[in-house]
Amino acid sequence: MPSKPGTSSLPVVRISRRGVRRLQDGHVWVYRSDIVSADGVAPGSTVGISDERGKFLGTALYSSSSQIAIRMISSHPVDDLTRLLQDRIRGAIIYRERVVRDTDAYRVIFSEADFVPGLIVDRYNDLLSIQALTQAMDAEPARAVIVAELSQRLKPAAIAERVDPRIRELEQLPARPSGLIHGEKTSTVVTMNGVRFHYEALEGQKTGSFLDQRENYAAAARFAHGEALDVFCYQGGFALHLASSCSKVTGVDSSRPSLEVADRNASLNSHEIEWVEANAFDLLRDYADAGRRYDTIVLDPPAFAKSKSNLETALRGYKELNLRALKMLRPGGILVSCCCSYHVSPAQYLDVLRISAQDVHRNLRIVENRGQAKDHPILLNIPETEYLKCIVAYVSN
Repeated sequence: MPSKPGTSSLPVVRISRRGVRRLQDGHVWVYRSDIVSADGVAPGSTVGISDERGKFLGTALYSSSSQIAIRMISSHPVDDLTRLLQDRIRGAIIYRERVVRDTDAYRVIFSEADFVPGLIVDRYNDLLSIQALTQAMDAEPARAVIVAELSQRLKPAAIAERVDPRIRELEQLPARPSGLIHGEKTSTVVTMNGVRFHYEALEGQKTGSFLDQRENYAAAARFAHGEALDVFCYQGGFALHLASSCSKVTGVDSSRPSLEVADRNASLNSHEIEWVEANAFDLLRDYADAGRRYDTIVLDPPAFAKSKSNLETALRGYKELNLRALKMLRPGGILVSCCCSYHVSPAQYLDVLRISAQDVHRNLRIVENRGQAKDHPILLNIPETEYLKCIVAYVSN
C-alpha cells in the first residue's frame, strides 16, 4: 500500500463540505446527497475521495445505488485492495483470538467495525457463513480474496453464502440464491458457554443464529431462577441457558420451524423445555390477565424500529412487552429485557423500562447493563456499530 498521501491512480469522487465534516468527525460513510461528482466511476469501485477543491481525503469503496455511496477504507491511497483485504481479515481473526472465549461460534468479521465495510462472516464450529452487503464486496475479485484468505486462516470444512434479497436489490446486484461456495458440509453442532446447538448453514435467519447475544445468554443464566419464560425464543438460545438454573422453562415464538429446532437443541442438551407457538403480545396479555407468575422472564424481540420514522411505534411496542412482563414477575424476580433496534438509544430503552415499571408500581434495580458480545465490536466514531441493549434487572414491589 503506498504511504505517500495524496497520490493515487484511482478514479476520484468529490464530496461536499458536509461530507468532509462527517469524515473529519471520524465516520466512514458519505451519503449520496453529499456526492459532488463521480463521473465515470463504475459500481463497486475502489475510489479516491477529495473535497470540492481537490484535496485528497482517503480511499473508499463506491456504490452506484445505495444511499451510503461511500464507505471509507483508508486515509491513504490504496492501489492494492487484495493486500488490504488480506490484512484486514487477518487482523479480525487475531482480534477474535484475543477476546472470544467458551465458544466455537462467533462473528469473525463485522463489516465497518472490522474495517471491511460490507462484509459479514460468522463461524459455526467448522463451517463459515458469509454475507456480501455491497457492490464492492460482491465483486468477483474481492470474493475470491475473501474465500481464499478465510480458507487458509480458518480451514473450514465449508463456506456458505447467505443472501439477503432486499440488500441485493438495494445495491442493484443480480439475484443469487444462498448456497455453498466452498466445500460440501451444511450442518454441524456448535457450543456456546457449554450449551450445544444444531446449526444448519442454509437455514434460519440472517447468517443462521444470533451470536451477538452469546455473552448475554451466560449472564442471564447467572441470575435466573425458579420458573422462567423466554419470549421470542427463536431456536432456544436463552431458554437452553436458563434450563441449568431454573426449575421450569417455557419458550415462546411465533415460528414453528424455529421451535422445532429449539426442541432438537433441548434434546441435544438433555433438557425438558416447554415450547409454545404463539404471538408474543397476545400471549403476554393473556398470561398477565390470567394471573400467571414467573421468577424469570426474558424478552428478546426483533428490531421494531427499522428506521427513525417508526421510532415512536417501536417504543410503544417495547413498553407494552415490558409492562406485561413486569406484571407477571414475582417479587425478587429477574427481567432480562433486550432491544436490537439501533434507532432506540440506550437512554431511550432505559426510559421505556422506567416508565413500564412506574405504570405497574414495581421497582427495578439494574443488575447488569449489557450490549452485544465482544466479537461484534463497537467503534466509537461509528455509532451504528452499537445497537444491542440487554438489561438484567431485579424486580421488587
